Amino acid sequence: MPLGLPLDANDVTRCTHRIALDRSGDAAPRGIALSAEIQRRVDAAALHRRHVLEELLRLHPEAQLARSLTSTDEAMKNGASLILEARLLDASGRRRSDVQALVRVGFVDETYRYAPLVIKNNEITEAATTRHMRQGSLERPRPSDAHDVMGTGSRRNITMTRNGIALSHATRVLQEMGHHDPAFQGAVIDRQERLWWFELSDDECGRWSLANYDLAYTERLTVLDGLVQWEHDRQHFPTLPYWHRECLECPYEHRCETELTAIDDVSLTRFTSYSQQTLLKEQGVATRVALARLRPELAKRNSNTTSREPSSTEEVLANSIDRFDDLIYRARAHAAGAPLLIVSPDELFCPSADVEVDVDMESYDDVTYLWGALVSTKADIEGLSPGYYAFSSWEPLTASVEAEVFTTFWTWFQSRRDACKQANASFAAYCFWAQAEDGAMNRAVTTGAKGSPSLADIEQFRSTEPPQWIDMHDVVKRQIQTEGPLGLKTLAASAGFSWRDANPSGEASMTWYEEAVRTSNTAEAERSRNRLLEYNEDDCRATQALRQWVNGPARYLTHRDDPQFTQLDPH
Repeated sequence: MPLGLPLDANDVTRCTHRIALDRSGDAAPRGIALSAEIQRRVDAAALHRRHVLEELLRLHPEAQLARSLTSTDEAMKNGASLILEARLLDASGRRRSDVQALVRVGFVDETYRYAPLVIKNNEITEAATTRHMRQGSLERPRPSDAHDVMGTGSRRNITMTRNGIALSHATRVLQEMGHHDPAFQGAVIDRQERLWWFELSDDECGRWSLANYDLAYTERLTVLDGLVQWEHDRQHFPTLPYWHRECLECPYEHRCETELTAIDDVSLTRFTSYSQQTLLKEQGVATRVALARLRPELAKRNSNTTSREPSSTEEVLANSIDRFDDLIYRARAHAAGAPLLIVSPDELFCPSADVEVDVDMESYDDVTYLWGALVSTKADIEGLSPGYYAFSSWEPLTASVEAEVFTTFWTWFQSRRDACKQANASFAAYCFWAQAEDGAMNRAVTTGAKGSPSLADIEQFRSTEPPQWIDMHDVVKRQIQTEGPLGLKTLAASAGFSWRDANPSGEASMTWYEEAVRTSNTAEAERSRNRLLEYNEDDCRATQALRQWVNGPARYLTHRDDPQFTQLDPH
């Protein structure tokens, strides 16, 4: 990538080290293939953008398709009411913006003014009792036509930050071109094709307000200036690597991780922010081993440490880093090369029963098409056999299909509970991250399908004492310390379990499902269906392996408060 290439909106949210590497021309990676799950997200976003643009053009035949800098500039000068696929470049040539639409909002100082509109395939709103948002529509996309929606607010996550930064970026380019909206408004069309307006100068926008955008943009300009100096003297590269969440999808991940691992950089402690990493290094805690050596009992923020001058590194950092003791424990799990115990070996426990059923479901676009269950027995019960059972549909997904699949599963599931009750045998069912299964259950019973259980039936099962519905994520997080991730894939691997599929993930299963239903009764569709069934069965078996590990081999793990950690060699 040429050194002088202007910054786009993605650059303003992107890691500064990646920006420098992209433009340095030094060993840039080639031929990096996107994973199946990332490719699916990219394809879905492109399809959504194309569909919404087509709809806007249908609703507004007067709209102008720009697709170039020159045609966009001409359309703005001529006062086009709606400009689609706009291309913008500021006068300095250091900032460009490709924005899905520009909406004319007025005529000021003999110049037509525009607000940017971006199309995103994500959710941007959440329930918020004390907040409100302004909603427009594809039919009437101007801010003057928007109305207030009470009890709704924008999400405050990285996805929404990127959406907002794209708006602020386009607004600043428009401002330099003399075509910006004086009210600094911008809009996002979400995955439901709802249009939401934002006042970008409002502090409520948080990390993506214009003020915060300007800080991030200036920081990246400094990087570009540093690169110019580096190109001249080849002395000091303007940035250094550090680990953060974006690394997981970055083409330089292996390169940076190799450099960071070689020095055991403290940023590798999951999941620290850049500001936390800076604070740690300012206190001389530059490596994971140095962090693991600290004393967590001194790292808990309390009134004693805030009312007097801190007397240790732990206390100093605890005043600035929330739950600082957690970071120490994560570093210790890395140093140990294995998970650690939070409780004593005698206290480590997962409930068990005469009949145990590990449950997992698969969904596509928030509709569940498959429920799987692995039955394990410790007692002979008439009519009850161990093994894996699957309940699925490959028909077009609707609420009624989802309800039918769940009803079939629930009827089978309830018969197992009844058989245990009649045999005076105990019963327990297990899942991992119950919010997913609970949500699918609740959704399936709202249709009132024939034979479907009621929500009261589901609640009765979930509230049974002793518990018959056990969330293994909840069991583990209270008893096992990991280096960071608490997902089933990570934990089951610690328990010695491995999936048959080379790329097991919920995102990848979406692609398999699309292949499974794209063409019926073909060899390709059958392979994909079998792949999904095997993946679901392995998820069930992974949950089984995890609970067996908790009640067995995990007792031999080191405790996270073991004195050995304070004696680690700092080098």
